[in-house]
Amino acid sequence: MPNFSSVLTFSVLFFVLANASAIDKVFPVNAIINSSINDDDTICKSLVQTQGYACEEHRVTTEDGYILSVQRIPAGRSGKTANKPPVLLQHGIFADAAPWLLNSPDEALGFILADDGFDVWLANTRGTKYSSGHTSLSSNDSAYWEWSWDELVQYDLSALVQYVHYKTGQKLHYVGHSLGTLIALASFSRQEKLINKFRSAALLSPIAYLNQIQSQLTKFAAQLHMAEGLYNLGYHEFPPGWDVLGPILEKICNETGSNCSDIMPALTGPNCCVNASKANVLLKHQPQPTATKNIIHLCQMIRTGTIAMYDYGSKDENKKHYGNPNPPAYDMRNIPREFPLFLGYGGQDMLAGVDNVKALLKDLKDHDKGKLFQVYSEEYAHADFVLGVNASQVVYHPMISFFNLH
Repeated sequence: MPNFSSVLTFSVLFFVLANASAIDKVFPVNAIINSSINDDDTICKSLVQTQGYACEEHRVTTEDGYILSVQRIPAGRSGKTANKPPVLLQHGIFADAAPWLLNSPDEALGFILADDGFDVWLANTRGTKYSSGHTSLSSNDSAYWEWSWDELVQYDLSALVQYVHYKTGQKLHYVGHSLGTLIALASFSRQEKLINKFRSAALLSPIAYLNQIQSQLTKFAAQLHMAEGLYNLGYHEFPPGWDVLGPILEKICNETGSNCSDIMPALTGPNCCVNASKANVLLKHQPQPTATKNIIHLCQMIRTGTIAMYDYGSKDENKKHYGNPNPPAYDMRNIPREFPLFLGYGGQDMLAGVDNVKALLKDLKDHDKGKLFQVYSEEYAHADFVLGVNASQVVYHPMISFFNLH
């Protein structure tokens, strides 16, 4: 059996997901909202209402048929209704919305924002426990898992942003962690209409370039083409189970000479400030499944050093999908210079490492002064930005000040 550290590692790996006719297409009337879900096992009932906050359960259907669970915290603990704009929180890979809520109300970002007057919306990416529905497919069907983060950009993020904008009548702030930053950056670089629905974006442990990651375990897994091998064997959902993944993990640890009794630091960096007492709660929510194809896409980025759409492996296949032998690039230089961006990154992060963030910042070098704000913490690693007990002082308070300016 894997120990807690092994499970947590895969939980935080990459952790790290209009007009009236268009609205009706993305949000079928029977799938817009369900605020009276009876199941006691919901994020609202298990994590939000238990802390004394009001909470709504919503459902959003994407254009390609995935039914996403979204939670809304419309008021602070005092009961005072939000008087500030909506904020959409987007988690990373192998996670759902739970990490934004696991710490105490004075430490967890979801509660901090609600108490500060923001209208808080929590996303759950397709494939995760509360977003496993589809209009025609079962999560047991391999076709259900035929997607990568391209589809999270094109469908999930688009549907969620349009929905929140539609329900509130306001532009929104965005907070992403890890993979949640990648899908936002990709969207900002290509979807001009969607970016106009945002006020600003805060990107925590920003993932854009991945070729300079410091984690030797992650690099080795990418060079080994582990995910491609699993996909070709018919494992389209990831992780496939410890009977399959365990021997692979052992091989990678042995080949790299890593200490696999505690491999979390080897993969994500030595997180300084994560509360170990939250372990049992975290294990109820992680690791969440993703598509093996999504892992393949991220590994392509590690090997190539590019930010591009999914590479189907041959010029002919790419041409079928894109009309071009090479996957189209997401050019970070296309992000509007006047769009407000907040970047938080850490010196110990072995996934969104300093060198990779610097490469992103180089692309953003012409961004308007005052529109690009950075918070750097030398002691922070990957998970500290979401689960750090002191993140409110280090990251969240500066971020809220940034939101208030925009």
